[in-house]
Amino acid sequence: MGTAPTALALTGLALLGGSAWLGTTPSAAPQPPLSGEVADVRQVAAAPLTTAPTTTVPPAAQPAVPAPAPALARPAALSIPSLDLEVDLVDLGLDAQRRLEVPEDPAQVGWWSGGPAPGADGAAVLAGHVDSYEGPGAFWRLGELTPGDRIEVTAADGTVHAFVVDGVGRWPKSEFPTDAVYRQADGPELRLITCGGPFDEADRSYRDNVIVFATAV
Repeated sequence: MGTAPTALALTGLALLGGSAWLGTTPSAAPQPPLSGEVADVRQVAAAPLTTAPTTTVPPAAQPAVPAPAPALARPAALSIPSLDLEVDLVDLGLDAQRRLEVPEDPAQVGWWSGGPAPGADGAAVLAGHVDSYEGPGAFWRLGELTPGDRIEVTAADGTVHAFVVDGVGRWPKSEFPTDAVYRQADGPELRLITCGGPFDEADRSYRDNVIVFATAV
């Protein structure tokens, strides 16, 4: 959808729409440790994780060579064998406040089309709901992933881009690790993001984000 945005709000309900639970408190989805406790994630990120609240996406890096790489076909489907997850992908853009849109259907997963496509150099970002008032969402079991698990993204032209999980972590939404998620990687990387942590009864949403870091194989 053109050039990458200079800023992207990722806090509170802006990222994944919270969880529109209208009844009793939902049962807990699988949860990784809170931020700072996952050594694998810190090893993956070239820059230190941010510790202060930030919503700014680093500006796109300028290519070192004059000829850009050929554009890849848009991602069409996501497969995570260890979670028995097979789901089609929808495109996600930004709303009027430059916040990441969310899939309308909690059973769907979306790709931020303003960033790299899975398989291209850089960090491709996929986001999905952990649940809704109807029950578990597409990323309900995302926190179960462990280093070494395989993730596959199939492009519209049939090309399969494979990734392996490097680390899984959980961060308060006010301390979203923007630098680590959107860092300018030399090769293809993948981020999967959903809500997690304690459920805030007052706001009717989760307080944290669960983030999976993966690299191409």
